[in-house]
This record gives sequence, C-alpha cells and structure tokens, in this order.
Amino acid sequence: MVKITKQRQVILDIIRADSSHPTADIIYLKAKKKMPSIAVGTVYRNLNLMCEAGEIRKIAVPDAADRYDKSIIPHDHLICSDCGSMVDVKLGDLKPLIEERSGARVHSYELCVHGVCAECLNKNQ
Repeated sequence: MVKITKQRQVILDIIRADSSHPTADIIYLKAKKKMPSIAVGTVYRNLNLMCEAGEIRKIAVPDAADRYDKSIIPHDHLICSDCGSMVDVKLGDLKPLIEERSGARVHSYELCVHGVCAECLNKNQ
C-alpha cells in the first residue's frame, strides 16, 4: 500500500469519482482546482506509484495519452472513434479462449475495442 499523502488522496479521489478513464493531464487540471499548489510532476509520480501498488490501473492507448482506471478488476474497454470516450466492456475472462486458439500460455491481456459508443450512435440516428 502506498503512503497516502494529501496530494495522493486528492488524485485518488478524482480517479474514483470519474468513470471516464481520465488522462494524467485531466487529473492534474482537476487536482489543481482542489489543491492549487500541486505540481504536474507530483500528479505523474503519484499515478505511477499508485499503478505500481495496484491501487489503480493504467490503460495504454496507442497514439493517445494513457488513461487511468479506478477498477483494477480485469475488464476490457471500448474507445469511441467519434467522441474519444472510453467505456468499460465486460466480456468475461478471454484467457482460456486465447490460450486454446493460440496454443500459448497467457499471463495477462488488455483488450481495447475501437468503435462508436452507444451515446454517439444515438446522437447520429
């Protein structure tokens, strides 16, 4: 468990209250409103420490900023090509299927599906 400083608690509260999987920059902007003296380096350092401690999850997004997830329970994501939002997708554990079809032993996996979210589909109809 990572020592909870005032800065770390502010960052953690922001992530827990935000289901949009915010980027470090968005977290920093929100933290700056709550704690004007916080530095961007402090936010990045604490995000890395919290990921290493297993308190939050970093989601690497190709060609975009990493996103942060409050849930460390394995699940997958859909990234909307229209609005850029990231939503949780619960597909269940695909590890056995991947192992069966590849003949490999899977230690872990991250799945990000790219498409159009339900909200954008509804807007465009």
